[in-house]
Amino acid sequence: MSTETLSVTRRIDAPAGTVFAVLADPASHAAIDGTGWVREPLEQEPITGVGQVFGMGMFHSNHPDGDYRMHNRVEVYEPSRALAWQPGQYGPDGEIGYGGWTWRYDLETDGAGSRVTLTYDWSAVPAFLREHISFPPFGDEHLENSLAHLAGLAEG
Repeated sequence: MSTETLSVTRRIDAPAGTVFAVLADPASHAAIDGTGWVREPLEQEPITGVGQVFGMGMFHSNHPDGDYRMHNRVEVYEPSRALAWQPGQYGPDGEIGYGGWTWRYDLETDGAGSRVTLTYDWSAVPAFLREHISFPPFGDEHLENSLAHLAGLAEG
């Protein structure tokens, strides 16, 4: 595994389709997030395919504005198997710029449940961003917390 990824796996006592449905609903992302940075979806539509952009309200005390918005482009959409997105922000030119990090969930059927792997990959982050942001900005415990929260939602 690259030194520029974090990855954790957890068994969830819910079918992969159920887990995927939770992940494909941006309204559930704040409850899944293990850091408390994710706040609310900017749109109510579920994730439905590659190329879709979904916005999230965010908060981080080290962000220059505190409250900010991320606009995530879906990179992988394979129902009941995989979902990944790349976060970005609108620039002054009105275009979304992406920072080079991705979030990816891989799901496998495991009996009546699922094995879910969450990967945070920052291998494509350019050098100029690395001068301002330390990668990864959190440890494995964030991903472990996120999968525990996902399990609670999917199993509930």
